[in-house]
Amino acid sequence: MKILFVGHHMPHYLHTNVYREKAIRELGHELIFFDDRKFILPGRIRDRVVILQKWDFNRLNYKLIETAKDTQPDLIIVMGTRLPLPTSDTLRKLRKSCSRIVLWVTDAPRHQGFSLIEKTAPLYDHVFCAGTEHMEIFEMLGVHRMSWLSFACDPDYHKPQKLSDAEKRKLGHDIVFVGAYYPNRWKIIDTLESFDVGVWGPYWKQDVGNVSHSAHIYNQKVDVTEWTKIYSAAKIVLVIHYQDGATICHQASPKVYEALACGCFVLVDRQKDVFRVFKDGNHLVGFDSARDLREKVSWYLDHPEDRKRISESGLHEVLRNHTYRHRIQTIMDTVFS
Repeated sequence: MKILFVGHHMPHYLHTNVYREKAIRELGHELIFFDDRKFILPGRIRDRVVILQKWDFNRLNYKLIETAKDTQPDLIIVMGTRLPLPTSDTLRKLRKSCSRIVLWVTDAPRHQGFSLIEKTAPLYDHVFCAGTEHMEIFEMLGVHRMSWLSFACDPDYHKPQKLSDAEKRKLGHDIVFVGAYYPNRWKIIDTLESFDVGVWGPYWKQDVGNVSHSAHIYNQKVDVTEWTKIYSAAKIVLVIHYQDGATICHQASPKVYEALACGCFVLVDRQKDVFRVFKDGNHLVGFDSARDLREKVSWYLDHPEDRKRISESGLHEVLRNHTYRHRIQTIMDTVFS
């Protein structure tokens, strides 16, 4: 089938859309990629001059309509974004070129553009939600054709890495966390000062760089080739989800699936959707509080055979049921059944 995929890439690291597009091709479909952020004007100008912003958004919507008209896809997959694309009017015009259009919402509903997604969601043939928080919102809006479709992994990228002795010395820590700084994350990591902890990600030094702490903080973005090695060098991979105390967010981070695919033992906070997918104590282990985390870190560091059993079970489960090929196939089965 011919699939028009409406999304974007990130310039400095592999976005999850790359894995989705790869899965579409691997399943034998023809992929047409439409970049929903290919603006002519830079953001600093669009943000200052409303009329120019409207012109650039209208131009992108028109280009999407023309792309569908020229390619006549069997299916259009729109990744939910914070941008006004496609608008309600654009979706109606796309119907002339494609009878099946679906939305896959992945961002937590905290950005301003989510109001557009709320308005347009009822116009899609089906809405797929990365987090159950989206389903709760859409249900209140009267959207009934929807399914939960979480993040996943790509085993070609996310896999155990063989490390040299030098890499083990450079990257090796008992516990590692990879991700951007958020206050709720530091609040938890800060309680692990008696353990060997390594933290990689942006914005850490500017907020905690002057704090006396035993954690090794590497204030840098790392790409998939680097953090899969970091994970492979660790005894425990820690996953702490973003929470700001105001935004409802239940979804399981991509890092949960990716770390499991690397064959890691994962300790994760009690995020609702994680435990709809994976069994606590079987595929990974959840913690309820900082105290609970410290106790479980101590236990599992002293019991490598339990870490090995759980990590092997998690690896088997994620490869069997939670790759992006599984996710794309679910979309196809849902839409064309």
